Amino acid sequence: MAESVVTFLLDNLSVQLQDEFRLLRSVRDEVQYIVDELERIKSFLRVADAMEENDANLKVWVKQVRDVAYDIEDSLDEFNLRFAPTCGGRAFHARLRNLLRFVKNLRARHRIASEIQGIKSRVGSISEGRRRYAVGGIGSSSGGGLVRRRLGRQGDALLLEEADLVGIGEPKRRMIEWLMGNDSGRQVVSVVGMGGLGKTTLVKQVYEDPRVKKRFKVHAWVTVSRSFKTKDLLKDVVQQIFRVIRKPVPPEVSSMNNDNLKESIKDLLKQSRYLIVLDDVWHVRAWESIKLALPRNDKYGSRVLITTRNAEIASSSCVETNDWVFSLAPLAEEESWDLFCKKAFQGNSCPPHLEETCRLILKRCGGLPLAIVAIGAVLGAKDKASKDEWSILRDSIGPEIEGNYNLDSMKRVLSLSYSDLPYYLKSCFLYLSMFPALQNIENMRLVRLWIAEGFVVEKEGKTLEEVAEGYFKELLDRGLIQAAGTTNDGRIKSCRIHDLLREIAILKSKEQDFAEITKEQGSVWSDKARRLSVLNTPQNVEHKNVSKLRSLLVFVEEDSVAEFSLSALFPRGFRLLKVLDLRGVSLEIFPKVVVKLFHLRYLSLRDTKVKHIPGSIKKLQNLETLDLKQTYVTELPAEILNLKQLRHLLAYRYEIESYAHFDSKYGVKVPIGIGSLQSLQKLCFVEANQGNGTIMTELGKMSQLRRLGIIKFRERDGIALCSSIEKLTNLRSLSITSEQKDETIDLHRISSVPNLLQRLYLAGRFEKLPHWISSLQNLGILLLKWSRLKEDPLVHLQDLPNLVHLEFLQVYDGESLHFKEGGFPKLKLLGLDKLDRLQSVTMDNGVMPGLEKLVIQRCKLLKNVPNGIEHLTMLNAIEFFDMPDELIMKLRSDGGEDYWKVANVPAVYSSYWINGGWDVYSVERFSEKESSQQGAAAATAVRSHRRSTLWKV
Repeated sequence: MAESVVTFLLDNLSVQLQDEFRLLRSVRDEVQYIVDELERIKSFLRVADAMEENDANLKVWVKQVRDVAYDIEDSLDEFNLRFAPTCGGRAFHARLRNLLRFVKNLRARHRIASEIQGIKSRVGSISEGRRRYAVGGIGSSSGGGLVRRRLGRQGDALLLEEADLVGIGEPKRRMIEWLMGNDSGRQVVSVVGMGGLGKTTLVKQVYEDPRVKKRFKVHAWVTVSRSFKTKDLLKDVVQQIFRVIRKPVPPEVSSMNNDNLKESIKDLLKQSRYLIVLDDVWHVRAWESIKLALPRNDKYGSRVLITTRNAEIASSSCVETNDWVFSLAPLAEEESWDLFCKKAFQGNSCPPHLEETCRLILKRCGGLPLAIVAIGAVLGAKDKASKDEWSILRDSIGPEIEGNYNLDSMKRVLSLSYSDLPYYLKSCFLYLSMFPALQNIENMRLVRLWIAEGFVVEKEGKTLEEVAEGYFKELLDRGLIQAAGTTNDGRIKSCRIHDLLREIAILKSKEQDFAEITKEQGSVWSDKARRLSVLNTPQNVEHKNVSKLRSLLVFVEEDSVAEFSLSALFPRGFRLLKVLDLRGVSLEIFPKVVVKLFHLRYLSLRDTKVKHIPGSIKKLQNLETLDLKQTYVTELPAEILNLKQLRHLLAYRYEIESYAHFDSKYGVKVPIGIGSLQSLQKLCFVEANQGNGTIMTELGKMSQLRRLGIIKFRERDGIALCSSIEKLTNLRSLSITSEQKDETIDLHRISSVPNLLQRLYLAGRFEKLPHWISSLQNLGILLLKWSRLKEDPLVHLQDLPNLVHLEFLQVYDGESLHFKEGGFPKLKLLGLDKLDRLQSVTMDNGVMPGLEKLVIQRCKLLKNVPNGIEHLTMLNAIEFFDMPDELIMKLRSDGGEDYWKVANVPAVYSSYWINGGWDVYSVERFSEKESSQQGAAAATAVRSHRRSTLWKV
């Protein structure tokens, strides 16, 4: 973690040293010395960071490095703040003000120079400490061995006894069935999942099964661990094979090089049916180093089993068609309960008065067997404790993990995943600790926050957002976060972190002054904290010195009406703040103090009642994200054009009166000259009905735009918009809504469409469907509303190769739709809404082979079930909303003539919009008794679908 702090600091220092005018010569010399020393320290930190847990002296040294890095950052930010250029004003007056400020701040210059002198002295002392450690062997060959031995011990999986596990029977049966199969070629199966799921335990039970031992006479179990050496790994395999075949290990094995060892393994295995287990694989190179030594000997049917926490390793090792990735899932709720009771109550039932508390404790374990066993064992020792004592324990799981020896093994196993992270991911992971437990976290919110914090390292040919999304995927692949919400085109919209991993992150964050969380009145938190997360209500914060604070995130309870005042809560101010997230706080007026935050990069007022953005916002010269979504801001001041670093501008809200209302989306008026914001990547939603179309022309100047949303579009602005769209070659998502429902959207003049476009939302009338839509090879989502086309749109859309989500609302005035064979090869969701003249739908055999969900609503003349619907073999759900009774009756399971067409679809139901809400009329795939039990679930599904059709970009 200290390495990431120093790396970030070095990047900033390099920029500072290039600016001759903002750094005095004497200070430059001191900073250059500091840079040189920190560069030398940095390489040492990579080893020290991994070792500090078990070395108290080293831990103190790493903390000193971290503290001095933070202090240098503070000094430089103070320096920049003091001498930041004045915004606006006439040139002469601006220069005069800057001159006066220069004279006024001479004292500040000397103070900061003195601080840096002091920091130089501290860095020198720290460097001496580094050299003392180097003499002791850290960083030398012997030191490396020490690291390997320590990590090797940590890498040993904490095996759970089979008797301790529940739910292992089915995975074990499936795996043995696979091993005993008749496939003759060498096959690889990777068992993947987060630490503590029981991967090693499962594979160990399979490996030691008598049937498996009998089938695979030659077998070897190799624990790889994080710090493996290829030669040691190969030598271990050779020695195990010789032991299994009952032959002495030849003396020359000890002196063989890697190539000779691989040849020896190949010779030993080429005439055998073998089973090799590679347990605890952390790096792809571990598999790469041994796979060529494992012969395919196709006629024997050999097998390789791999356990790993990293999904990327699992997929890269299973590249043949007959290989298999087995994702181990957490235990189901009842399986978790059985295991918990077995450990906490020695197999007896949970006392009734403790059940509610115990189930809440169990929820924190998230189905993780290791956590359930460890926490259950601790609680078992408290079987005579009162209900209040158990409740206290429930609320203090985090501190309990830190202080309870019996939970140390669980903490160590979970911490391993964190320790293995590269430096650039450690800060990103710790940032997750600032979000409330069990909350789904939007991935784009994380991406923007990470960028604002400076965690994201630039890569040539990629935007910072693309690099950050790569970080997100890495954390996902490593099992440190789980996907919580996905779109139909496969994008992950939100994630969550396992509650116990979050507790680990909280402990690490607090220990390293990375972040603090305050959630109760009188919470104690360090003045050195760089980030503060305020949970529940802002009133929990006590007035403290927050001069070092870089980020403030406030999370309020739903429907909270408590008044919020930054000035009242933090009277001493936080001049160095970079991130301010006030989502959902009770706020009606833009806080004046915000415009004093020169370093601010991220500002979110989402879900507040703010109506007006002042012109003084121009002072926020470093602002990158301005999130005004779901506020009441309707116009942005002209001064917004001063924010040249702005990358994401979100200013819109939804007000849903009914489930398909035209005027449900509100955007903002933007000033003339918006095209000068060259760094913008997301701009939503711009009101187009301003002036003579100048705004539409301006859009073409923002070449970095990835996502663009336009509302109140006028037909006469079509030429200007078409010209702009042709220039937006990086565009991934485009949403356009006309000024009136019957106003024509003229987009036919686009001759060169952005070929990266993935999502297209068009609401308004078309004379005919734009010809260029059929050429969008990367289009995944297409939503069309109120188009009122005379010609069948399917003809132009059926060959789109990557379309997975298609919705129509009053799109077509014809009487029939024909989905032809071979059309829509990847479509997963199809929605047809209010096609007023539609009387028949035909689906050929071979059309939409992957369709999973079909939604048909408000088509009042469609009284027959779609012909050929029985061909859609992948359908999981069919939903009918406000459809004729004649159609619904034909689908009833108790005698409907067309029920056979949907008999194999798991869920078929209908509902009606009554008095502003959905009334679930019937759930067709259940009996009457089951229907009453499932009605609430069906209603939830209906509401979920309606939410999913809100227009976003």
